[in-house]
Order: sequence, then structure tokens, then C-alpha cells
Amino acid sequence: MDNKVMTNPLLSFGHGLPDYSAIQPQHIQPAIQELLKQAQSAVDHSLAPSTPCTWLDLVEPLESATESLGRSWGVISHLNSVADSPELRDAYGVMLPEVTAFWSALGQNLDLYKKYKSLSESKEFKSLSTAQQKVIQNSLRDFRLGGAELADDQKPRFAEIQDEQAKLAKEFSDHVLDATDSFVHLITDPLDLKGLPEDAIAAAKELALSKELEGWAFTLHFPSYFPVMQFSENRPLRKKLYQAYITRASDLGPQYSGSKPEWDNTSNMLAQLRLKSEEAKMLGFDNYAALSLAPKMARTVSEVDQFLQEFAHRAVGHGQQDWADLQSFAKKSLGIDQLEPWDMAYASEKLKQDRYAFSENEVKQYFPLSKVLNGLFEIIQTLFGVKIEEDSLPKWHKDVQSFRVSNTKGELVAQFYLDPYARPGKRGGAWMDDARGRRVLPNGDIQTPVAYLVCNFPAPVTINGITKQPTITHDDVITMFHECGHGLHHMLTKVSALGVSGINGVEWDAVELPSQFMENFCWEWEVLQKMTAHVETGETLPQSLFDKMIAAKNFQNGLGTLRQLVFSMADWKLHSEFTPENAQATDVLALSKSINDDIHVIPQSEISRWPNTFSHIFAGGYSAGYYSYKWAEVLSADAYAAFEEAAKKTGSVLDQATGERYREEILEVGGSRSAAESFKAFRGREPKIDALLRHGGLV
Repeated sequence: MDNKVMTNPLLSFGHGLPDYSAIQPQHIQPAIQELLKQAQSAVDHSLAPSTPCTWLDLVEPLESATESLGRSWGVISHLNSVADSPELRDAYGVMLPEVTAFWSALGQNLDLYKKYKSLSESKEFKSLSTAQQKVIQNSLRDFRLGGAELADDQKPRFAEIQDEQAKLAKEFSDHVLDATDSFVHLITDPLDLKGLPEDAIAAAKELALSKELEGWAFTLHFPSYFPVMQFSENRPLRKKLYQAYITRASDLGPQYSGSKPEWDNTSNMLAQLRLKSEEAKMLGFDNYAALSLAPKMARTVSEVDQFLQEFAHRAVGHGQQDWADLQSFAKKSLGIDQLEPWDMAYASEKLKQDRYAFSENEVKQYFPLSKVLNGLFEIIQTLFGVKIEEDSLPKWHKDVQSFRVSNTKGELVAQFYLDPYARPGKRGGAWMDDARGRRVLPNGDIQTPVAYLVCNFPAPVTINGITKQPTITHDDVITMFHECGHGLHHMLTKVSALGVSGINGVEWDAVELPSQFMENFCWEWEVLQKMTAHVETGETLPQSLFDKMIAAKNFQNGLGTLRQLVFSMADWKLHSEFTPENAQATDVLALSKSINDDIHVIPQSEISRWPNTFSHIFAGGYSAGYYSYKWAEVLSADAYAAFEEAAKKTGSVLDQATGERYREEILEVGGSRSAAESFKAFRGREPKIDALLRHGGLV
């Protein structure tokens, strides 16, 4: 390698972490080309007749080379999500086809497949660890799903499909980000701000100043958008932002948000569905949903259908009552005869205040982000026997924080990043991703895992010259716990075979178990006492306010459940029953609307184009998998019930003995065994739906 390549920050970090601030778009192409070359060399070595079909000679060298490629590409993908720029986006797009082509060719390599098969049938296989055996079994499955058994004349088309899907997914995500970033609504009359919380007004003022505007600026980023929908008494303002938000990246975008026609994702969705259908049929499956189940817990398409329909059946009565209550309240108390979509969050907040005598904004004052983090860390330390301390890892933005996790002996277990605040150029939502997985290095050392935890909370704002520490809503607290649950799954693994370490190799419809499990602690009094302090007085959340929160916990859960089921069913039907080959682009929207009509009790707005920003399934890997959230909720609620049972004996849900069992049987084993086996090892039985129905008030 020449000096330019050697000093490239995407190549020089070895098994450590890169200097994110040093990475420039011009580094991407030479770095990835060099790593592709190294990875291909490793593949060629594995295929050589002289290379024995053993773990050390075949699997480990290939794993090392492809991990280096995957980690550097992961860094670029991460920066593309949290620090987007036109130059970075272009550089990423240039190399995306080459990276996709490499992985596609690897998955189709029949000779490599045969070598892995020989290893699985050898005497050595029985002497390998359970985790190593699982890596090989998963690899054989992935070779089959990757097209290794296809006829040679079919493989080029299969590779084209992977390349086209990768490009379309990136374009879909770019369009959503661009449509979100492009919209700014300016208010100049302070009377139009009536009802908005002080911090939301201050953030809008800061945004206007940053854009050299006079007044208050609002965007479609959630921390700016949602307070308007929830609290603003200005109905035309709510309507304006709702219409812009719900039509992003669609044919109506230019009309309501001023976004560009080329950001319309309508044809993109149909193109992706056609490619996925073609891929499934090439591999011998009836549809993409059936193909997607190969590495999941659910066994058949009809099983998932039945699961979703059963949930809808249980929720619809509660949803009807929620909707009737909201309509009646809006008419009698708010003077709104006809509830419109832009009234929903506002009317719901007013009804909650009326029914339970508190507001989300009142609760929010008790959750400074720093206090929430301290409380979260204390829970983790108590349950799982680790210590969390601040770290000083290289970072990509000044607001990013880093932490180290150590065991009782003071030994490093893992590290993680927290990127908490929303900003331009950062993808919306919240997620966990792995920066580095646990594995045994060639020299025998353990490579410890590193995780990214990314959220989009409101940033600190300055009010009357004083910078106020950021507070987050209770829903945001739940989001923080959720993503941290994913992070714990990744970081507390004790599996050292990379392919099944942490979240790797876990069935997609079980991967949400540890994340949704952690959400339950956000509703425990003993937990909230440790993580609340009023932003002005420092007072802990009062018992009286907590009691109101608990009373309101399942407020409109019927409507919320139906909304999630519409998303899940639309995703599932698009990939199981929809025939994209004969469809028009608008048929995707039509199907989503018909499912809403069948399942939900609230009509879908005529201008709603929500599928056009459904990034989970069109850009986030959840195609034919959004049902996983509800599927895994059954597992997570039942797992948490073990802590509730322990609390009846010990007086605390923070029971260390139960926490130790959960860590050993769920978190530490990662993907080295099936999720069903791990759950049964923890609970001693098959999962039951009872706890979830009880928690959700749907009994």
C-alpha cells in the first residue's frame, strides 16, 4: 500500500476506532477499494484447493478480512446517517455498487458454499464450540438464500437485484432526509405561539437566528414538529405542519412542503417490491414474506397473518372506545365538531390533562437527560453487575458522548457512544448499531464490542441568556431505554465467534426482545425515583404525579396498537399478497389505505402518504419484518414478568438474581442458540401472551 492509503483514517484504525473527525469524502473510495481487494484475496485463499476445510484455515481468515471491510463501510454508513453532506453522500453512492457486488458474489459462491458444507460434515465440526457450529450452520443457510445454488446463468441477474435494491434503499432514505430538511415554516407573530412549551419556543427562536431569520422557525424534525402538534392552540399552524409532514417524499410534497418532485418515493417503493418478489421466486419461495421467514422464529406466512389478525381483534374494541371518547371530548370541550388528523395529538393531550390532571410538558420537567442517563446506568449496574463510566473515544460531533463498561474486576467489557440530539443532516428516529463486535483476534486477545446509540432528542436551548439543560418526555425516556436494551444485547455478550456474537445471528423477530424488555422499567416507582429531578427545583417526581402517569399509562393504547398493526399488516401484505409485477405505483398507497380501513377505527387522511417515509421497510432492513415489534413484545413482556414475580418476594424489580439469570440466558448467549431456546432457558417454559395483554390493558 502506498503512503496515501496507509494514512487513510478508514484504513489506519486496525482493531480500534477511527478518528471520525479526520474522515473526509475523498478517503472513502481508496479505502474501500483497498479493503475490497484484501477481502477478495482472502476469498481466493479460502477457495484454493490447498486450503483445508477447517475453522482456523477457512472460516477465521475470511471472517477477519470481511470484518475489516464491514467495519470501515459501517463507519461510512454511520456518518451518512448522522453527518450527511452532499459530498459524503456522493462518495458513499459511488462505492455502494462495488460493496454490494462483493457481498452478492460472496453469497453466490458455490465453491465456498461447498467448502463450508464439507466443514459441517467433517469430524472437526463436532469438536467446535456451539457458537462456531451455529456460525457455520447460519453461513450455509445464508449461502442458499444468497443464491449459491442458483444456476450460473441466473446468478448475474440475482446480483443485479441486490445492487438495484441497495441503490433504491439509499435513494429512499436520501429522499426522506432531504424532504425533511428542506421544510422551514417561519412565524413572526408571537400570538401564533400560544400553547407551545417554553423550550419549544426557545428552540424555534434559535433555529430562526441560525438561519438569519426574524421570528420563530419550525421544521419537520420530530423535536420541532411534535410539540406543535401536541400543544399548539393555533389550528392552522398544526394543519400546515401536519400536511407538510404526512406528504414528505411523495407526489404531494411540492404542494404542501415545497419539496422537490424528484424526492417522490412512490415509484421507488414499487420498484423495491418488484425486485424483492423476483428475488424470492428465483430462490423458490412464493413471495418475499416466505423468504424472509427463513432466518426468523415465525415459521409460516399464515402464522404471522394469524398473529396480526388476532392482535387486531383484541385491540379493536378498545380502539373504538378511545376514538369515541376523543371525538366526544373534542366536541364538548374544545369546540371541534369534526376531528381532523392535525387535531389528534392536540385533542389527545387535552383529554389526558382533563382526565388525569397532568400534562406531558409537566412530566417532562422532571426528566433532565443527564439525570435520566444516571438512573439508567444505575439500573444496568445493579441488575447486570457492571460499571459504566465516561470515556473519551474519538467522535464525529461535539455533542456526542462516550462511555466504557467494565466488570467487577475492573476489566473492560464494552464501550458505547451516545449521539442524543436532533440536527440537520442527521436521520430522524432512534437506533442502535454496532461499531465493533466481540470476537477472538488471531493473537488470542478478545476484541471488545462497541455500540452506537443514536437518538433525536431536543438539544439544549438558551432562555433569557441562560442555557437550560435539555429535558425529555417520558416517551423519550422509553426510547432511550429501548435503544440501550439493544446496546446491552450487543455489549454484554460472552460469545467470541463474531457471526453469532451479541445481536449477530439473532432471529429478526426476536431481536427486539431485549430492547422492549428495558422499556418496562420506565414505569416503576423505585426506578423513577432514581432518575428524576425537576429542572428548576431538583425535586424528585412526586408520588401523586407518578400515580397519574400510571393511571394514564394505557391511555389510548387501543388506538396506538391499531396504528402499529396497520404498519405491520401493510408491510406484511405488501410482501406476501401484493403482486407488484402487475401493479401501478399508486397501488402501494391504495393497499395501505385498505388495510387501515379494515383494521383501524380512524379513517386515513386523503392526503396521507405515510408509506413514502416508511424507512423501516424501504431503507432499514425491516421488509416483511415490522411485525417483529409486536412478536417480540410477547417475549419481552413475559421476560419482564419474571422480575415482577421476583419483586413480590424481594420487594424490588431490580432483583440481582433474576438480572443475573437474564444476562446469562438472554444477553450473554447472543445469537449462538435460537431465541426460543434462550427464552425457555430463562423462563423455564414457552412464552405466553398474558403479560403483554395485562401490561397493555387489553385483557
